[in-house]
Order: sequence, then structure tokens, then C-alpha cells
Amino acid sequence: METVVWSRPEHKRAGTPLLVMMHGYGTDESRMVKLFDSLPPDFSCAALRGPKVIGDHHGWFLLDYFLTHDFADIISSTNGVLAWIESVKARHSSVSLLGYSQGMAMASTLLRLRPEQFRAVVGLSGFVLDNELLAMSESFEARPPFFWGRDKDDVVINDAATEHTEEWLHEHTQLTARTYPGMGHSISKAELIDVSAFLRHYVLR
Repeated sequence: METVVWSRPEHKRAGTPLLVMMHGYGTDESRMVKLFDSLPPDFSCAALRGPKVIGDHHGWFLLDYFLTHDFADIISSTNGVLAWIESVKARHSSVSLLGYSQGMAMASTLLRLRPEQFRAVVGLSGFVLDNELLAMSESFEARPPFFWGRDKDDVVINDAATEHTEEWLHEHTQLTARTYPGMGHSISKAELIDVSAFLRHYVLR
């Protein structure tokens, strides 16, 4: 990863749980940096910038309204994140993931490829990719804790993607699902309170 913003300086990260944070499509790591103060201070949070240039911003892979995606594009970005995690994980007590919108697709893909590597996953206003090749690669020995927060009236994530996401999460994870009416395709203060409680319970306990 060429651009990573941390919540704490390097000399204060050793032995802390790592929370890898991935932004949505057409934005950048600054969207995740704004969440640092709303998350448990025990974590070393790392906000990553997606490698794909989207106008003046960034993403993880090309995407359209129907959430059509290129598998090679996804694997390239995923491998980049996995390599970065591999380079830092030895300094931390555990690794968890948080993804917003397209970042949730990335977080769930990382989980599908390396389920044993992550303590917990948070997905906000996003989706799980409907992809046969990814499905074939899955090998879950246990159900990892997964928090899924959204507004049921979010018009950005289409109904088919939401239905697939719900089915996949119920089948493969220990799911904590919460909805926030009126939030839209965003992240709310109430949601972050629930996310913090989830992380404290499954990672810090």
C-alpha cells in the first residue's frame, strides 16, 4: 500500500490490535481517518488508500451501478492488501478489518481468502461480492464475528447485492446485523457506538 494513515505513531503500535480500514468507491483514506476518534483507542487503526484511480479519488476495483466487477482487478487489490498486512501483522496482537461500501466488499473478500487470519470484520453500508471463483476458494473452519450495519433504504447498494450479502453472511459468519433508518449510504454516530461495542466484545475481551 502506497498510502496508509495510522491512528497512532509507530513507537506506540507494538502489541496492539490492528484494525485495517478500507474506504468506499470514489473517495480515499481520509474518509476512514475521520472515524479514528469514534473507535476504541486500544486499536492501532490503519486507513488504506485504494490503488485504483477514480477521477480525483480512489477505489479498490472498477465498479458500476449494478456492482459489476472484474475478478482479476479484485484479486490484484486483495493481494496488495494481504501483502501489506503480512508485512506488519507480527507487531500486533491481532488483525481485524473494517470496510465501508466498496471497502466492505474488500474486507469480506480478504476474509474469504484468509479466514483464519482475522479476528473480526466490520462491514458498513456495503456488500459481499457475488462471485463463483471466490465462492470456490472458501474454506471456513469456524464462523468469524462479522458486524453488518446499513440503512434498509440505502439506494446505492441494489436489492440483489443486499440479498446475496445477507445470505452469505448468515451462512458463513457469526453475524451481528444492525439497521439505522434515515442514515442512507453513510455512517452514523449510533452505528459507530455499536461498532465499538462489537470490537470490544470480540477483539478486546
